[in-house]
Amino acid sequence: MFKPSRLHHSSCGSHCTLYVPETFSLLCWNVYKNNKMNPHFDYFLQKEIQKRDLFFMLFQEASFHHEHLFDFQDFSYDAAANLEFRKRFYGVMTVSRVESKEVKAYLSEAKESMFGTHKSILLTTYLFEDGRTLLMLNIHAINFRENRRYSKEMDRLMPLIEAHTGPMILAGDFNTWSHVRLMKLQEISEKLSLRRVGFEKTGKIKSFMGKQLDFVFYRGLDVLEEEVMNDHKLSDHHPLFVKFKKI
Repeated sequence: MFKPSRLHHSSCGSHCTLYVPETFSLLCWNVYKNNKMNPHFDYFLQKEIQKRDLFFMLFQEASFHHEHLFDFQDFSYDAAANLEFRKRFYGVMTVSRVESKEVKAYLSEAKESMFGTHKSILLTTYLFEDGRTLLMLNIHAINFRENRRYSKEMDRLMPLIEAHTGPMILAGDFNTWSHVRLMKLQEISEKLSLRRVGFEKTGKIKSFMGKQLDFVFYRGLDVLEEEVMNDHKLSDHHPLFVKFKKI
């Protein structure tokens, strides 16, 4: 039920750049499907794009049509749908000012126990001008399943990205609402030599049962700025903003 007829979706903007700059900004956000349902979403996002010079936007629970241009012409997008309903797709979406070099979209093996839907994962790579490759993984992890199944799904990430030797960003809604899940995520991040963006002094990150759900991990980069943006009233999750510089 609701399984998407097409997994990978993409569209290229009209003014995309060729390379990721040495310094770039990223927004990671579970938008709760409001990118198409709430009329204030576009206004808020356009304001933040201009204010923060956003280069990447990683959405979870995004709503989209296949091959429909992203709402802002200077951006392209890739998306991995986890469900389809009334000709509209929903899933993770990575929006960028540069076209992706390589894209792989995946569905979780497990289904959510409540609605029988999969979750989706999107892997994209982008070029720096010096020829190095940035690997980015946008994830909305399985939620309403036992911890053993969660660990198995997370273990599937390693073969997808462990061979990459360059800069990497792993971000999204990890549904880490238990200690066991948090420990599994920590294990994965340590194996990949990833650091976690702290966001300690910038606002409250979405949590459940006292456990943080949304994270941004990175390597091969320095963090210049970080912020949890609480002034939107558009989702039950807050956007995570990070400004990076390539090492």
